[in-house]
Amino acid sequence: MGSEEIWKGQIGTVKVERFRHDDGEVVQREVVEHPGAAVMLPWDGERIWLVRQPREAVREEGLLELPAGKLNGEDPLETAKRELREEIGKSAATWKLLTSFYASPGFTDEQIHAFLATDLSDDPLDAEEDERIEIVTEPLDRLDEVIRACRDSKSLVTLLWFRAYELARLR
Repeated sequence: MGSEEIWKGQIGTVKVERFRHDDGEVVQREVVEHPGAAVMLPWDGERIWLVRQPREAVREEGLLELPAGKLNGEDPLETAKRELREEIGKSAATWKLLTSFYASPGFTDEQIHAFLATDLSDDPLDAEEDERIEIVTEPLDRLDEVIRACRDSKSLVTLLWFRAYELARLR
């Protein structure tokens, strides 16, 4: 119905948008427009590769997450491939889209694409200068403990999807 941009930054744009529902009611919402993201679960057949990094917005010095990154005008798979190299120094010969989901549809249009990355090999790419990333690996038999320790939604969705729909098939 209508939209007004009220702020634009590096990670998104905030707009006030007006929507008309089927019953005619008009509502106004603040919406954060985001280009989307890719998250990947790297698995070498024995270990899951994760990262621990500071997340200042939630005051976490070291949040446990799967590697991920914002889409920078790229295809989600290309973003996943780049981020895997930047964050853990690996490439994957085999990629599978697990699912796509909205990060928090109550206020943002961010869609996240979750991939399984297997057949890993060393292939480092320089990370962005301001990133502080610690690489963490966990054996597959600790998957439930990793899920319990994780507080990042994109990682939780991907880890749970992997456990529910992929693990039995891959073993």
